[in-house]
Amino acid sequence: MRQRLIYILKHNAAIQAIYRVVMSFVFRVMGLFITTDENLVLFVSFMGLNFNDSPKAIYDYMQAHPEYKNFRCVWAFEDPSKFPELDTVKIDTPVYFKMALKAKYWITNTNIERGLHFKKKGQKYLNTWHGIALKYIGNDVAGRSDFNFDTVDHLCVCGDYDERVYKSAFRAKESSYLRVGLPRNEELWNVNNEKKQQMRDKLGIPADKKVILYAPTWRESTDGGKSYEIKPPIHFDEWKKELGDKYVVLFRAHHQTTRVLGVQYDDFVREASSYPAVNDLMIAADILITDYSAIAFDYSILCRPIFCYAYDYDTYLAERGTYFQIDEKYPNKSCRTEDELLSRIKGIDYKAECANTRRFRDEFIQYGIGATEACVKAEFGS
Repeated sequence: MRQRLIYILKHNAAIQAIYRVVMSFVFRVMGLFITTDENLVLFVSFMGLNFNDSPKAIYDYMQAHPEYKNFRCVWAFEDPSKFPELDTVKIDTPVYFKMALKAKYWITNTNIERGLHFKKKGQKYLNTWHGIALKYIGNDVAGRSDFNFDTVDHLCVCGDYDERVYKSAFRAKESSYLRVGLPRNEELWNVNNEKKQQMRDKLGIPADKKVILYAPTWRESTDGGKSYEIKPPIHFDEWKKELGDKYVVLFRAHHQTTRVLGVQYDDFVREASSYPAVNDLMIAADILITDYSAIAFDYSILCRPIFCYAYDYDTYLAERGTYFQIDEKYPNKSCRTEDELLSRIKGIDYKAECANTRRFRDEFIQYGIGATEACVKAEFGS
C-alpha cells in the first residue's frame, strides 16, 4: 500500500502539490513547539530500506572516533525490527517527523523531508546522494518540477559533471557543493589484489573462476505502483554453456526492484541482491555488466572492464532520457543482444578494457579519497 501511495504522489502533479503545501505547513508549525536536540543525528539510507551506503560509512566513522561518542544516532527504516542493534524509528510515521524536527543533524543519501519543506533554522543537512546520474533525475525528468535542495547545507559531488546535473535536477546551491566524492566509494580507491582475494574468499568464489557482477538498474512499475519487477531477457543456461568453465555470475538487482523474474540460481548464477554490501561484490568482480545504473561509475574506480547490456536501449531511453549518449561516453559501445555480449566477454582484451574504464572514470570522477572524514567535519564543524 505504501508503494502504491508513493506511486500516486509521484505521478499525479495536482495531488503532489496539495500534499507538499499542506503537510509542509503542518510540520513547520509543529517545529515551532519542538526543541532542537543539539546531540541528535537522524540517518536515512535509500528511503529507509537499508543500513548501508554513504550514511553508513559516516555512521561507522562516528562510532570509531571518540569525539563523537556523545551524539545519539537514530536510523529511520521501513522495518526497524530488522535492525535491533541500532537506535531506530519507523520512517514516514508521526514519530519519524517529530524526530526529524528534533534532530540537529540530518544525514541521508536520498531525502529527509520526504518531499516536503520543514527544516528549521539551525538544523544541518548533509545529503551525500547515491550515485552519478546517467538517466535524467529530479526536475530533469519529464513532468517533474518538485525537487528543491535549497535546504541542503552540504551536497556531495564527485566532479564537475555532478555539479552541472545537480544545478538543474535539484536546484542545488553551488555553495552547498561538497567536492569530496561519495563516502561509500572511498574504500574502492584503496583496493589491491590482497583485498580482492579476501572478498572472493568471503563470497566463496572457487579459485579457478573469474567473477561477473551483473547489476541492471530498476524499471518503472507497469501495474500502477503495486510492484517493481524486472525480467531481463537472459538465458543463463546459454551463458553457462559459453562461460561456465571460467566464470561465475553474481546477479544484483536494484534496491527498488521488488522481484526478479525468470532467473534460476545455481552454482553458476548466484543471488546477490540480498547481500548487504555492494562494494564487496564490486571488489570481488573481474567484470561488471550493467545497463543504465550508477554502479558503472562506482565500479569504474577499480578500472576494470565494464559492459553495457542495453536490451531495451531505444524504449528505455525514450521514456527516461539520458544526460549523454551511452555509446559516446561509456568505456565501450553497448551490447543490444545476448549473443553480442557473450561474444565480447569471450574475446575480451582485459588490459585494453581496463584502460577504457580508466578514461571513463577520469571524465566523471575527480574526488574520492578522504570523503568520509570531509563529510563528518563539514556537518559537525570539527
